[in-house]
Amino acid sequence: VQLVESGGGLVQPGGSLRLSCAASGFTFSSYHMKWYRQALGKERELVAAITNTGAGTNYANSVKGRFTISRDNAKNTMFLQMNSLKPEDTAVYYCNAVTLWLSRSGYWGQGTQVTVSS
Repeated sequence: VQLVESGGGLVQPGGSLRLSCAASGFTFSSYHMKWYRQALGKERELVAAITNTGAGTNYANSVKGRFTISRDNAKNTMFLQMNSLKPEDTAVYYCNAVTLWLSRSGYWGQGTQVTVSS
C-alpha cells in the first residue's frame, strides 16, 4: 500500500497550489479519502474529506471557500486545490485513506510541505 503526496512548495500569500495524492496497493474506489495538515508545534487537523464515490465532501471552516477536494477513481488519485493561500495554511499536508468516514486510522502518506510566505 502506498500513498504519495506531491505538489507542495513555497507560495506567496494569495497564491494557489494543487496537491495530489497517488494511491496504489488497495482498491482506491472503496476508500474515503482525506487531507490532513500539521503545522509546526500543532496537532494534526482535518482539512477536507471526500467520500469513496466523490459524491460527498466536507471541509474545515478555516478552508471553506478556498480549498476544493476532488478525486479521480480511474487514476487512483486525489487532489486538493488550494486558492487564496494564507500564511496560516503553512503545514505538512498528508493524505489519508479510510473505510469508515469518521475513522482517523487507515493508510497515510508521508506528507508534502506547503509554505505560504512572502
